[in-house]
Amino acid sequence: MLSSLSKLSDEQLQEVRALEKSIGKTLLSYSSYNVVADDLTEQELLQVRALEKKLGTALIVVRESGSES
Repeated sequence: MLSSLSKLSDEQLQEVRALEKSIGKTLLSYSSYNVVADDLTEQELLQVRALEKKLGTALIVVRESGSES
């Protein structure tokens, strides 16, 4: 199971912003995904690390839980 920031529709985002304004607080929306970490070859790992460095972020390689890599 992995959680990350939710992808909200424009309407959902407007509702969140309205509540933020009403309570004077910042809200973050998280969603859960039924995935597990996947294995990488050495070459794949190098490619992922290079892109992480370029983007300045962390990337997680996952597969759907219950599926084989």
